[in-house]
Amino acid sequence: MFQPQAAIIADSVNLAGDRLTTFVLTYHRMIHSEFMTHRMLSKNSSSSRAIPVEKMIKLVESQEVYPLHWGKNQKGMSAQAEVTEDEMQAAAEVWKSAKNDAIRHAKQLVHIGIHKQVVNRLLEPFSTITVICSGTEYQNFFEQRCHPDAQPEIQALAHKMKAAYDASQPQQLAAGEWHLPLIKQEDIDEISDINKLVKVAVGRCARVSYLNHDGVRSLTDDVKLHDRLLTSKPAHLSPFEHVASALPNSEKRANFTGFQAYRFDLERNKDFTVK
Repeated sequence: MFQPQAAIIADSVNLAGDRLTTFVLTYHRMIHSEFMTHRMLSKNSSSSRAIPVEKMIKLVESQEVYPLHWGKNQKGMSAQAEVTEDEMQAAAEVWKSAKNDAIRHAKQLVHIGIHKQVVNRLLEPFSTITVICSGTEYQNFFEQRCHPDAQPEIQALAHKMKAAYDASQPQQLAAGEWHLPLIKQEDIDEISDINKLVKVAVGRCARVSYLNHDGVRSLTDDVKLHDRLLTSKPAHLSPFEHVASALPNSEKRANFTGFQAYRFDLERNKDFTVK
C-alpha cells in the first residue's frame, strides 16, 4: 500500500537564523486540496493534465493508492475508531472495484477521443501527486497536520516532513548567497556562473522532480526551460519561487522571512539579472 514520501532537497539558514527549506513530496492526490490551503508555502506540482492517459493508468495500477485509515462512520469531520478487520477488507475491495471502473471509463473516453486533461480527472482519487514546496514557516503546518484530528493521509505526510525537517542540518548562507534546490555538487563543479546555476535550479523545479525528463540530465535543457517560462505570454513564474537569496535580516519578502525569492526580484524589477 502506498505511503506518503517526503525528502528535503535544499535547506538553508541566513545569518539572522531564518530557515528556508524545500521538500519534494509524493502523497495521496485526494489530500492535495488540503495541502494547498497552506499559503505560506510556495508549491509546484505534477499535473494530471500533462500525463498521457496510458502512463496515468499504469501509475494508478502500480501504486495501490488506498486510504490509510478506514474510519468508522460517526458525526463530525474526523473518524476516531476504524471498522473491523473484515469490514476493512470489504471496503478495500469496494475501493479497488471503483478504481477498476475509473480505469475502464477512462479508456472509453480515450476511445471517444476526449483529451487527457478531462480523462485523467477520473483517475485522480486513485493516484498520487508529486509536489515541490518551499517555505520559511512550517510550524503552523506541522501543528495543524500532525494533529490527530487531521485527515490520516495528510497526517502521515506531515509526520514524515517533520521528521525530515528535524533531522536536517541547514546550510549557512551569507547575505546574497542562493538557496538552490536540486543543484548538486557536480553541477557546482561544472558551472561557475551563478546565473546559470539559478536557471538550472528553476528548470528542475519546474519539472517537479529531478531527472523527470526521460532520465536525461541536461543543463542546457534546464536553462532553456527557465528562459521559456520567463518569456512566455503569460509568464509562468511559480517555479521561480523556490530559488531565493538570503537576506541579512529577518525582513518579510512575500511569503518568505529572511529570504527573497527569485520571483520577487523579477516582479519588482523587470530588468533584474542574477548577480
